Order: sequence, then C-alpha cells, then structure tokens
Amino acid sequence: MTKISSKLVLITGGASGIGKIMGREVLKQGGKLVIWDVDKLNLQKTLNEFEELGEVYGYTIDITNSVWVKEMARQVEEEIGGIDILINNAGIVYGGYFHENSSEKIEKTMKVNAIAPMQLALTFLPGMLKKKKGHICNITSSAGLVSNPKMAVYAGSKWAATGWSDSLRLEMNQLKTGVGVTTVTPYYINTGMFHGVKSNIPILDQYKVAKKIIKAIESNKSYLSMPWSMRFVRFSQGLFPIWFYDWFVGRVIGVYKTMDEFKGRPKKIKL
Repeated sequence: MTKISSKLVLITGGASGIGKIMGREVLKQGGKLVIWDVDKLNLQKTLNEFEELGEVYGYTIDITNSVWVKEMARQVEEEIGGIDILINNAGIVYGGYFHENSSEKIEKTMKVNAIAPMQLALTFLPGMLKKKKGHICNITSSAGLVSNPKMAVYAGSKWAATGWSDSLRLEMNQLKTGVGVTTVTPYYINTGMFHGVKSNIPILDQYKVAKKIIKAIESNKSYLSMPWSMRFVRFSQGLFPIWFYDWFVGRVIGVYKTMDEFKGRPKKIKL
C-alpha cells in the first residue's frame, strides 16, 4: 500500500481538470501537494482555493523544457523535499485528420504527452530509487489502446506513453526497487478537453475518475482502465480479424465517429 498521508505528491497539469481534483484529494488525505502547470493565472487561482486545505506549493513551468524541469526539480527538493509520488497528468490534444496537423502541433503533442512524462520520471526516479520507495502514476488514455480517426497524433503520443509506462513498471519490479508504477487509460472524461465529442459509451465523470486514480496509487495497482470494458480491448484486437474489429468498434459501438464534432477547449486545449 502507498499511503498518501505525509507524502509529497507532484501533479503536472494540476491547476485544472482531474489534476486539480486529484490535488484536492491528496490534501484531504493529509499529503503535501506540489502543482506544476503552464497556466500561471489558473495555478494561482487553484493555490488560493487550496491554501486552507493543507500544505500546497505551485510552480509555473513548461514541462516540455527538460532544462527547466531539472532546474525546477532541484528547486523543489531544496525548498520542500524529495518527491514521493509523481503523477504525470498534463496533456494536450489537437483534433483533425493527420494530414491536417502542422509539424508544430505534432511535435508539441509528442513532447507534452509522451516525452515530458519520461523526462519527469528520469528526473525524480533517482531519488525514489535511493530511498527504495516511491510511486509514479502515468495518466495516458484509452487512445493509447484504440486507434481512432481524427486523433492520430494524440493516439500516437498516448500509445508511446502507455508502452513506456508499463515497461517502466516491469523494470521496477524486475529490479526489486520498491518503486510502484501505475498506468491509467481512461476513456473520454468530461473535463472540457474533448468538448464536442459524441459517444455511445458514456463519457466519464472527472470526479469519479480522479478518486479512482488516487485509490489505484494507494493500492499499488499496475493498470487502471476506465470504463471496465476497456480491459478487453487488447484481448479483442488479438482474437478477432481486423475487419470484424473495425466493424464492431467503428460501426456498432461508433467509436470511429466520436471525434467528428470535436471542438476542444477554446484557445488552449489542456488537461
């Protein structure tokens, strides 16, 4: 078990969405919270809301800047202490067919959703290994399991993050490090990040998702898929021929049409 109480928890993208909700849960359970977010105004607003709940710190940072990440990590350790639990939550999405994306959008999506979590883990993992305890939670997506039109770049970034995260789990177990790794692959969540999406499968409630993630960390759960039906994705991909899988997932369930009316958040699309 990983107790949140008295632990120092860092959440990226923690000034909004499920990141913010998870932060509130951490403070309610007696943990110390560090929020990293690129949105300075939203970060300050969140800090003001949380200041009476417990010990909370906030830093404005672009997590795609690896030099900045290392400098900020050093600052956090000097000012507060070593991170016990890292929750890689920050993410972005751009809709549209692959050829409609710019090189800049592709690069930014990969940096935020896939490369940044790796860099953050690389930065904080040595401290956890030294203490022989700690936990890394990587929030990827069901898009890291299911191919989907009009989100090819996002899916590519999440497939990368999902594969890396679960490989890291295996490495930590194999080396008997005492460091736990949880990979989270949720379906669409009603945070506003995927505004406009139409789905036959119910869109997940952000409050329920946040609480389930915290529970998964506490119980050292290796994998958390939401809803429960996502657990059968890889099984069905291997069991059925691709034409049948595409027909069932695309036509019967309607997953391949979910992004047709996607709008996302105005201006900045951020989890």
